[in-house]
Amino acid sequence: MDKVTLQVFANHARAAAENMAYTLYRTAHSTFVKETEDFTIQILDPAGQVSAVPMDLGATWYVGLNYGPAIGMIPDYRPGDIGATNDPYSGFLATHAPDLHMWKPIFWEDQIVAFASGHIHNTDMGGAVPASLSRTLTEIHQEGVRIPPLKMYREGALNEEALRIMLLNVRKPEQNLGDLKAFVGALNTGERKVLAMVKKFGLEGFRAGQAGLLDYAEHQAREILRSIPDGDYFFCDYTDEDSAGGNPCRLALTLRIQGDSATLDFTGTDPQLTSALNVPTGGAARHTLLLVGVYYVLYTLNPQILLNAGLVRPFTCIAPEGTVLNPTFPAAVGMRSLTCARLRSLIFGAFSLAIPDRMPAAPAGTSSIMNVRTVDNRTRETVLAAINPVVGGAGGMPHRDGTNGSGADGAYLKNTPIEITETEVPIQFLRYGLMPDSGGAGQHRGGLASVLEFKVFSPNTHITARNRDRCRFRPWGTLGGHSGKPSDFLLNPGTDREKKLGNTDITSMDPGDVLHIHSPGGGGRGSPLKRDVALVLQDVRRGYVSVNAAAADYGVIIRDGAVDEAATAARRAELRAGETERHFFFGPERDAFERVWSRDVYAAMTTVIASLPVHWRFFLKSRLFEMVPAIAQETRACPVTEAVSRLRLRYPEMFTAG
Repeated sequence: MDKVTLQVFANHARAAAENMAYTLYRTAHSTFVKETEDFTIQILDPAGQVSAVPMDLGATWYVGLNYGPAIGMIPDYRPGDIGATNDPYSGFLATHAPDLHMWKPIFWEDQIVAFASGHIHNTDMGGAVPASLSRTLTEIHQEGVRIPPLKMYREGALNEEALRIMLLNVRKPEQNLGDLKAFVGALNTGERKVLAMVKKFGLEGFRAGQAGLLDYAEHQAREILRSIPDGDYFFCDYTDEDSAGGNPCRLALTLRIQGDSATLDFTGTDPQLTSALNVPTGGAARHTLLLVGVYYVLYTLNPQILLNAGLVRPFTCIAPEGTVLNPTFPAAVGMRSLTCARLRSLIFGAFSLAIPDRMPAAPAGTSSIMNVRTVDNRTRETVLAAINPVVGGAGGMPHRDGTNGSGADGAYLKNTPIEITETEVPIQFLRYGLMPDSGGAGQHRGGLASVLEFKVFSPNTHITARNRDRCRFRPWGTLGGHSGKPSDFLLNPGTDREKKLGNTDITSMDPGDVLHIHSPGGGGRGSPLKRDVALVLQDVRRGYVSVNAAAADYGVIIRDGAVDEAATAARRAELRAGETERHFFFGPERDAFERVWSRDVYAAMTTVIASLPVHWRFFLKSRLFEMVPAIAQETRACPVTEAVSRLRLRYPEMFTAG
């Protein structure tokens, strides 16, 4: 297919996908789908590869998700069939239980020419906690009802038995049913639009168009890779905790660029966890969850790039089995979104080493999605709703400041208007806006964090704040820019009943209680002493930066609403004398941590852990974290070696098991 015709075909395919998305968006019942837009829509080729997605609605980062294995688990498709699954371990399609994926085969005469597909995030799928997700859960069985790949519709008839099982196990079945019906409507819309395309382009033209879209996206991705210097680029990043109140969880990446291809080797990443932060990939060489950060990089470097499965072809991922990025059944995976956010920052960091002049600083890297289960005192009915994602700032860009409150890599989640939430949920918002002084200082400032406060009115109101992170390890700055400020989570702030919740993701509130949450700010890019003084003054006047922070971070002295130029020159000279050149500014917390857990020490621990059976690995990591800091003060030798020697005496079965 020639390039002009291919572009026409691409426009038709995108329009078809966007028609599907609008059908779902306009008819869904739950706030999380109709307002937050946590859903995806795709058109697949007959092999289950994504060929087209919408650009204006929903999440667009599932473009490399391979439906093929799940599609193949259902034999003998007929017109009117719709397949479905939400099981993270069945074909590694669904990535946690609330995500219900469905796909409808589209027939032209007696041949499947495409599938209409996508997913919706159900507010609740049952399980141990409201909204089904918490890092405290330890196995997949606690995370709600799971549906293996099956026919939700058989030749147009609803599978009533499967539906009854699902609705029996969820807390607000009417929401799930309403969203399911809207989803089916979207798939039917996709079927009509695809058949119109086949009629327009002809069967062979349609097939050539689908193949051409994937080939062209691959070509675009390879062009970008050729513009990046060959080499190995190592980077690591951390989630604050590997379990509730636990140790940090390290993600490691060696990015190898060779010509027009790349390998992402995650060797050195922590073992799978006894919490729900594991990412279910099955070790697939091109699993979309491992490559989401790559899509962001590619699209940033070429905004005209086609978003489809062709983008994954130049990349190969290595995720060792039994690690947090390739866990074995029945590891819990519900909070994989937190780890996926850190994965994106991890990939941004590796690419920042490869092309520092083209990459931003770290975004917030977390979006706390707030869910409330309470009782409406007026109707006495139980209400379960997602009220808002609290997204942080974007990192400072090569050419401008980071976007405030968008998170950049989390901006696909839309905020819900306060008026809608207060109409549907019996809570009162007290504050919703931007957090001053939260963006990392830099020549290009990091985006400001979001802050949210609300009051509840019923006893035993349960809050789930999934993806709580970055209370400890900050979004990093680059090229002299400072790290963003960390997040926080408080109950009854400013009172004698104040309680610091940190990264807790489940809490209970009583009538009159107030909850405060603010996200992290984005990292800064470039030395803050290079920032235009007029821009610092503008930030102060807008309330983005305080007068004290302007002096401390930027060396800009503001008195009576104006810049004191002489004092500013002196202050900047003083700060400039103490500046040190460094590619990354991680913040004091990570710097202190890595003085003990250096790259060499971590590598020694990873080697020992990888030699053990999976069920011993997290246990060993936890013991080493207890012992190594003290041993490191006793010896100049590798403290891991000494710690392992002591543990061999205490737990001999650990080193002989399996």
